[in-house]
Amino acid sequence: MILDSNILIYFANPGFDTLRAYLKERQNTSYVSLISTLEVLGYHRLKPTDRIELERLLDAASIFPITDAIITEAIRLRQQRKRSLADSIIAATALVYNLPVLTNNTADFEDISGLQVISLQSIT
Repeated sequence: MILDSNILIYFANPGFDTLRAYLKERQNTSYVSLISTLEVLGYHRLKPTDRIELERLLDAASIFPITDAIITEAIRLRQQRKRSLADSIIAATALVYNLPVLTNNTADFEDISGLQVISLQSIT
C-alpha cells in the first residue's frame, strides 16, 4: 500500500500506537512516494524527535521515485479536477503500481476511478 503523507505525520506522533503496529506488521508491503518524503521531512516546524521517527519509518519503507508514467498519470488526475500536486502524485503512484492508498483524507482520493482507498479510521 502507498502511505499518504498524513499517515507518515500521524506515525511520528504519540497516540497512534494502533497505526504504528499496523504499519510495522506491513513494513514489507508499505510504500511511500518520493513526494511524501519531501512533504514530511521538508516541513519547517518538524521537531527533531518527529524527524527521527519519520526517518525510521522511511528507512523501512520502499520509496517510489517519480517516473514518467507517474507524471503522465498525475497530469491526467489534475486535469480531471482541482487536486494538489502531492495528492495527484501519490494517487498516480498507487494507480501505476496497482496499490491501495492509506490516508486520513479519503475525500482527496475517493473520486479517482480504479483507486482503492483505505481510511485510517478503518484500521484504528
